[in-house]
Amino acid sequence: MPRVSQDHLDARRRQILYGSRACFARHGYEGATVRRLEEATGLSRGAIFHHFKDKESLFLALAEDDAHRMAEVVAEQGLVQVMRNLIAAPPDVEGDAHPSYLLGTRLEVSRRLRTDPDFRARWAERSQELTLATRERLSRQRAAGKLRDDVDIDVLTSYLELVLEGLVSHLAMGLPADDLEPVLDLVEESVRRHSARA
Repeated sequence: MPRVSQDHLDARRRQILYGSRACFARHGYEGATVRRLEEATGLSRGAIFHHFKDKESLFLALAEDDAHRMAEVVAEQGLVQVMRNLIAAPPDVEGDAHPSYLLGTRLEVSRRLRTDPDFRARWAERSQELTLATRERLSRQRAAGKLRDDVDIDVLTSYLELVLEGLVSHLAMGLPADDLEPVLDLVEESVRRHSARA
């Protein structure tokens, strides 16, 4: 029997993450039953759980994948751009081609952190990538003279992360997002370095 190539395994894993992202976003963690995951991915439970030990491992992998995507945006454009992406209007197609689909996973991670101590412990081991990317981006901005220098980098990192969590809560409550661009402009402006006025 021929061995399955690593490229095939990687493609199958991406297919599972792609389909399950929409399923978790639409139905939440509890509502994303194995049957729904099969329908969303187009694969059998055997194929899904060949790649992931169980549903929680699949969800954690998806959350890690999304955190990695957000960290890439942070490295290039900053955490405020991640927030802008979260409030962007979703496309007409389903899946994960648009950054706003990251919101579904982020909302479910936030809810589970509040209600599930075991998940909180597992996520704590995996959740540092976004914080590190934010801290590194801010450090580069400070070195380039673009970031205010009267506040510690760790404080600015915590500030931006709190704003992100507040935005996620705002969106989770179903409140409108079409008027939040000026708010994000203000957040971005608040961390920039300004020349002293004459």
